[in-house]
Amino acid sequence: MNNLPSADECRIEPLVSAISGRWKLLVIYWLAQRTFRFNELQRSLGNITHRTLTRQLSELQDAGFVARKDFKSIPPHVEYSLTPLGQSLIPLLEAMHEWATVNADKLPGAE
Repeated sequence: MNNLPSADECRIEPLVSAISGRWKLLVIYWLAQRTFRFNELQRSLGNITHRTLTRQLSELQDAGFVARKDFKSIPPHVEYSLTPLGQSLIPLLEAMHEWATVNADKLPGAE
């Protein structure tokens, strides 16, 4: 038997809504490593467009997971980092990584 709360007590839906999408967990993963400038983060993520990354970062900021620091300089210098709330997601990412490592051969697309 599991210890999951009843449907009335479940608080997962707002979290899933805040971190859902193809890129958000990967953005959080990279920002858990260190602070990034926009272009560095985009290169680290690989195949993400400028527009998509901008939108994902904005949504993560709105959710309180990501902080944006604008140095108000020319040329523009902006850095992104995890807030304490964003850092609190790191154990969740670590657990997901452990699960994926154990179950990698069972996941779709595994050869």
